Amino acid sequence: MQTRRLVLVLTGIAVATIVVIGVLVVVLVAGGGDSKGSSGTPKESPGTQTPSLPERVQGELRLVGGDPITLDPACASDVASAEYIVEIYSGLVSFDKDLKMVPDIAQSWDVSPDGTVYTFHLRSNALFHDSSRRVTAADFKFSMERALNPRTQSTVGEVYLDDIVGAKEFINGKAKEVSGIKAKDDNTLEITIDQPKPYFLDKLTYPTAYVVDRNQVGDSTCFKGTDWTRNPNATGPFKLKEWALGERIELEPNSNYYLDPKPSLARVTYVLSGSPLIMYENNEVDISPVGINDIERIRDPNEPLHAQFVESDSLNTFYIGFNVKKPPFDDPNVRKALAMATDKELLASNILKALVVPAKGILPPNMPGYNAGLQGLPYDPDQALQLLDQAGGPNVLKDAVLLTSGQGATAGPILDALTAMWKENLKLGFDIQIQAEEFGLFLRDLDEGSFQMFDLGWVADYPDPQNFLDIKLHSSSANNETNYANPQVDSLLEQARTEKDQDRRIKLYQQAEELIVQDSPWIPLYHGKSNALIKPYVHGYTLTPFVIPNLRYVSLSR
Repeated sequence: MQTRRLVLVLTGIAVATIVVIGVLVVVLVAGGGDSKGSSGTPKESPGTQTPSLPERVQGELRLVGGDPITLDPACASDVASAEYIVEIYSGLVSFDKDLKMVPDIAQSWDVSPDGTVYTFHLRSNALFHDSSRRVTAADFKFSMERALNPRTQSTVGEVYLDDIVGAKEFINGKAKEVSGIKAKDDNTLEITIDQPKPYFLDKLTYPTAYVVDRNQVGDSTCFKGTDWTRNPNATGPFKLKEWALGERIELEPNSNYYLDPKPSLARVTYVLSGSPLIMYENNEVDISPVGINDIERIRDPNEPLHAQFVESDSLNTFYIGFNVKKPPFDDPNVRKALAMATDKELLASNILKALVVPAKGILPPNMPGYNAGLQGLPYDPDQALQLLDQAGGPNVLKDAVLLTSGQGATAGPILDALTAMWKENLKLGFDIQIQAEEFGLFLRDLDEGSFQMFDLGWVADYPDPQNFLDIKLHSSSANNETNYANPQVDSLLEQARTEKDQDRRIKLYQQAEELIVQDSPWIPLYHGKSNALIKPYVHGYTLTPFVIPNLRYVSLSR
């Protein structure tokens, strides 16, 4: 969300520009050619015109965005949804712009000596947006149980809340409530977890732990009764003012917001179509990502826009995933062959113009537990060909299909380059098939296991290796789309869950990562960076490595 189950998908002509509040995770921008004409003035081209927008108001920030799949925090598993949800809703705890854990609706909390019982003391001034009532512990109990209820059909509720005592019994229909969530009174929420886990508070920053108005939401699910999400009565720093599909999303400040700093922006408008850089140069948006078609120009110190360019590291990993239960990818030699036939350096430098860092393992740089000494599987076409021969030769890949999310007739430069590498290095006499699906259908097929291999990205929900290794690759995780299972890896991950010594804990994760890389349920391709052009009059906007509530820190001086 994820981080959050924050999914970045390598799509169509490029990796879709995924603009996240707090982090512009940009690898490529769709489109071709330079965004300026020979005169140096912004150019227009078919399909790049800015949609009709209301007249700007004083104090309005304009960003580039995308239509979310959902604005229901119990259901969100993608970046495009999370970027709005973190601003509209709120939970017990959060991260500030310095990535420090801070109180949110919970003013404070206590932890039992054994580390399993968390007692949260709620603020008395946290109101729902309509100001009709304050948030109580019973609202949180309702919200979390709703996310865990199979009837809601959330794909992420169990992933982020399954540490709570009684969650599994509730999910399996053996209990009518989650025994480990107790509303002691309006001001006090008690959560008991199954074992002491150092990352538990981190997991509560994910939207599945956010509070919703039970009077508004009722018995709605992720797919039915969703009209309320067009006007959610939430608690976050901003309210949803308008959502015009494919055109814009407008947020307005919550005048009753309970934390400082309170929002100073009069309005936030996300423009959902058009060319980001052209809109930026035409002063139609105030912040814009920069993609491969323009990055060399913007990086040039002689370019006037260079002074407005910001670039930083991000906590994400883009990868090819395999369904290890389906032939031919149930054979590790086939997976390793494709991994060793992949020139990641070429992808990063030539195709993606150093907007990314080649990946050797699962964890991104700057993530606690990142192993700079991890070698990974080397680029070795000769060894790759030998492994494929051992698995039965090139024909085992004859009917292989790579599932991707995107639209259009072409796969795009990344997948074109990748499949061309495989074809040449593995002496294939055919092209690997690529099947593109609309994003929601793509996610459904991943959840149902209806694929052979896929391309995807994972962004941190919180800065802990558990968020990558355990959530994505433990055999029993609901978010393990690859169906990968290694008892030794599971044992290491389970030990790390409760290990109190941080150095020992990190070593356990690194041992697990080494085994995973050798088993190759993923081919880690690269780690993306965050970048943006930011107008000089925008203050307080931070490029953070994962999605956090960010806009209440932003102000304008124009």
